[in-house]
Amino acid sequence: MLTEPGKRIAVIGLGYVGLPLAVAFSKKYEVLGFDINPVRVRELKENYDGTREVSEEILENVANLRFSDSEQDLQECNIFIVTVPTPVDHYKKPNLVPLLNASAMIGKALKKGDFVIYESTVYPGCTEDDCVPVLVRESGLTFNVDFFCGYSPERINPGDKVNTLTKIKKVTSGSTPEAARIIDELYGSVIDAGTYLASSIKVAEASKAIENAQRDVNISFVNELALIFDRMDIDTTEVLEAAATKWNFLKYKPGLVGGHCIGVDPYYLAYKAESLGYHPQVILSGRRVNDTMGIFVANKLVKLMIRKGHKIEGSRVLILGITFKENCPDIRNTRVTDVYRELKDFGMQVDVHDPWADPAQVAREYNIELTDNLLDKYEAVLVTVAHDAFQTLDFKKFTNDNSVIFDLKSILPKEMVDSRL
Repeated sequence: MLTEPGKRIAVIGLGYVGLPLAVAFSKKYEVLGFDINPVRVRELKENYDGTREVSEEILENVANLRFSDSEQDLQECNIFIVTVPTPVDHYKKPNLVPLLNASAMIGKALKKGDFVIYESTVYPGCTEDDCVPVLVRESGLTFNVDFFCGYSPERINPGDKVNTLTKIKKVTSGSTPEAARIIDELYGSVIDAGTYLASSIKVAEASKAIENAQRDVNISFVNELALIFDRMDIDTTEVLEAAATKWNFLKYKPGLVGGHCIGVDPYYLAYKAESLGYHPQVILSGRRVNDTMGIFVANKLVKLMIRKGHKIEGSRVLILGITFKENCPDIRNTRVTDVYRELKDFGMQVDVHDPWADPAQVAREYNIELTDNLLDKYEAVLVTVAHDAFQTLDFKKFTNDNSVIFDLKSILPKEMVDSRL
């Protein structure tokens, strides 16, 4: 087994999860931050983090951390932590290609006594049933004899500067009791909030899946309430504020549900359940509600515009926000694009403004050109993301007296808007 002086860690995937993790471990260990994207690696070497999770000052002063896109450098390491994306495909099925490719790459560098720890979100059983066989095939080593595995689900909340990596309790697990102990101690050495050692890798995998499935179902409930109250001409925000006066009411808010976790993880759990012959009812019904909210929002805006006498075709609409959440540049699985496409189908001219998003990335991922010019007049403005910057905008500069303002996030004064979600 490994001893403390021998730990040489490689973090595979330097996104929202991997980079903060690499920085945290580098305070006590030698760390290699690895990514297959040479542009990302070059930027990090220049102390620039496009995710804005790690500041330039921290990158300039971090010790024991180097970045690389060369697989050869992995040969020097003996602990491999995998933080690559695990998205779903167009059919809402798990896309394990990045995970399995990373496993194959690690397998080529794997040596006796090494550890491979997965943090990427998966369904229960994925680590041992899908990833380990790839490691064995590529390395020629024997699992739980020559090398060991663990699973420690990531709990990164992009854009959150309060609940950061070291302040969130870390679930850990290992493929043998001894491996679990070593992995738990490894994370415990850098996580201030402490760790929770799960009884098995499958339990740790399942814990991650249900964390976000639970949030998804709760949000789908309030989204469905918004659909119902809209027909009753009741302000959903006011209803939630009234209900929240009870001590045990959970104050979830309606909205567009995207991102790398809540809008994805339930599909992983559902996929595994269906493979075992069980068709989940609650989980998938919640997903259906949340996946249709973009169409509802677009149609609601059109109705508001018609009431004010606007001609729909050719009207100019400004969408404020395209990231999946406030005050962060993360555009993964954003559902704002659903609203954008639906409004375009109505024949509208739609502009999107977001001071947090990377225009090049938005254009590449969604074929949408962001605008910084807010001097033109719009017939309608749709606030889709609760960026702090939007609360100080002078709406009079880009609206008329008859313009429609639809605030999905309830961040503007009620008297200023025509409707809230």
